[in-house]
Amino acid sequence: MLKIFQYPLMALAGLLSLNAAAQDAFPSRPLKIVVPYAAGGPADLLARGVAEKLGPRLGQAVLVENRPGVGGHTGAEQVARGAADGYTLVLATIAHNGAVKLYPNLRYDPAKELKPVVLLAEAPSILVVKQDLPARSVQELLALARAQPGRLTYGSAGNGSAMHMAAELFRHMTKVDYVHVPYKGGAPAMADLLGGQIDMLFESLGTAHAQLKGGKIRALAVTGTSRNPSVPDVPTVAEAGVPGYASVPWYTLSVPSATPASVINKLNAEINAVLKDKDLVQRWEALGIIALGGSPADALKRNELETSKWTAVITAANMKLD
Repeated sequence: MLKIFQYPLMALAGLLSLNAAAQDAFPSRPLKIVVPYAAGGPADLLARGVAEKLGPRLGQAVLVENRPGVGGHTGAEQVARGAADGYTLVLATIAHNGAVKLYPNLRYDPAKELKPVVLLAEAPSILVVKQDLPARSVQELLALARAQPGRLTYGSAGNGSAMHMAAELFRHMTKVDYVHVPYKGGAPAMADLLGGQIDMLFESLGTAHAQLKGGKIRALAVTGTSRNPSVPDVPTVAEAGVPGYASVPWYTLSVPSATPASVINKLNAEINAVLKDKDLVQRWEALGIIALGGSPADALKRNELETSKWTAVITAANMKLD
């Protein structure tokens, strides 16, 4: 009887050994981070910073590909439906991790079909206006909006983006009326603000610094719970007259949900090391971006908490797609 089962057991052991070796060899070819927004925005900035540091650690190139569309869901859906092997990740934002209720007709379920590898970073937004708008404070902006209901315009990186959600929370809490102009990323929205085509943005602080330093736009408030060290003279929205207001965008790197745990854990360990890189941390801190890290479970918990918060906001504000 021993001889009868000897070969199958040896074959099984061999298969397990080969499988373990294949997993240990990950990655054996270049990886790709899909940014589901146009180049030049906050998600793009984060992805390229990580890719630059992650490639040498993995011994493979890490490419960044921009696939904008449907408020960030075109690229994310392609990743979710792609090969679950860890070679393609998506830079996921509030659109995928917290504000899905805004999209009743999505062709995929981000919560079920994407799995976070790591909680990458968080960064408050900053409320900025075009230089010739006659508003130098949040209170002056509110007065202007109430005097001209439906006349002011704000841009965003797309429906469900952090920019959109921050502006709609502001609308709901202040009871003002203005017009949403969605773009396929933060960079084209900023371009139109600079060109005077729109009046205001709840821009990512990380990508607003260059224009702020150049004096091309005016900052009114940051959206976090406290002032940001990179712009210490700019008050929070709450300080500026909207008590209780807070909106802090967070970002994950995520993969298809069927990706093996061993691959996710490998990526998690290496990205956590990247997030401790002094050069990266200093660069991000100068832009008001806080590197986070932690386990996949930590990222999932943050997503669940934020989903609960933003679902309540979407429902209370009766937010609908434009």
